[in-house]
Amino acid sequence: MFLLRRAWAIVWKDLLIEARTKQSFNAMVFFAALVLFIFSFALGPDTELLQRVAGGLLWVGIAFTGLLSLSRTYQNEETSGGLEGLRAYPGDPRAIYLGKLLGNIVLLLLVEAVLIPAAGILFQANLWPHALGLVAVSVLGTIGFSLVGTFYSALTVNLRAREVMLPLLLFPALVPVLLGAVNATTLILEGDLMGEAVVWLRVLGGFDIIFFVICIWIFPIALEE
Repeated sequence: MFLLRRAWAIVWKDLLIEARTKQSFNAMVFFAALVLFIFSFALGPDTELLQRVAGGLLWVGIAFTGLLSLSRTYQNEETSGGLEGLRAYPGDPRAIYLGKLLGNIVLLLLVEAVLIPAAGILFQANLWPHALGLVAVSVLGTIGFSLVGTFYSALTVNLRAREVMLPLLLFPALVPVLLGAVNATTLILEGDLMGEAVVWLRVLGGFDIIFFVICIWIFPIALEE
């Protein structure tokens, strides 16, 4: 119970700071919209092509946008010296991971709530009939992305070249999550007549469980590095 209370305190602090400044949210929405606009402009007016690649391009935008959030996960504590205070605080250090993880998930889901409808407009895809499936993919994919990203963000927080090392470490580990999310999204947008999207959703859920167990188990080691 103490672990959950401490994690909630960290989530509340981070979201309160973000609600006041909106620094990360505004930057992420702008960057994501710019990426999707460039993709849609580069592919031209071919509606069939746009709809066929919409799932992949959407998750490319989410991945690069999420990287902005992950790079700032421990920024407030690092600049104010609060990271050492969090480390020294009595209790299970996994509460730090849970708090930062939930903060990243909430922020990224809020960005996706703006990004996905914008992608539907830019790629000329009717998303409303597939809204439930897209929400499921978005939630499972975002959880997987944040699980790995929050861990690697802690691992690289003390590195001088962390802006370079974070994506280099993160994206190879995210291949299973992105592969599952892209395939599930594409199948859902195409109507998924064979029900294959459910298989990919189960794959995403399985990877989320595996990543959660691994990351929360070894997070205390990463925090001390």
